[in-house]
Amino acid sequence: MTYRTRTASLKDYQKGSAELFGDDPKRYAFSNVYDVGNRFGAFERIAVTKSMEYVTEVMKVERTGPWFAAAHDEFALVMDGEVEIVFVEAAADAIPPAGHLGAIRLDADPVGPRMGTVRARHGHLVLLPAGAAYRFSADPAALVILQTIAGELTQERWAEICQAV
Repeated sequence: MTYRTRTASLKDYQKGSAELFGDDPKRYAFSNVYDVGNRFGAFERIAVTKSMEYVTEVMKVERTGPWFAAAHDEFALVMDGEVEIVFVEAAADAIPPAGHLGAIRLDADPVGPRMGTVRARHGHLVLLPAGAAYRFSADPAALVILQTIAGELTQERWAEICQAV
């Protein structure tokens, strides 16, 4: 049997099925991250995997988005396009307190020194450090997968995104 790796993008992906190796297909549900990115609005954080409190969220990045912050580290993996991420060391009252789970959306631009900018492309993994405010931008649209802890911005829309095998 021959297996082929296929790459995809927001503009060119194929909804398919899971290819299982020696397991029961009835035990699985799956979603296509590119399909999820196209179905929902920019900067919505849609959970596509969950293990206890940890989630993987899909987020479509289009133009300049809102500011986010979390009390814990998060990671962003660019799946399509090129993304710019700006970091600011925000004032303590603008970021979530220690122990807060998940990211928050800031109501206003953060006040504090600029920490830097990262420009990331397909396959690049970027640390979103605890306590830093960050903002994504991309033109044209890009797709990011966020590894984080489920919180108030996490949308669990399993019935809409999952397909059964």
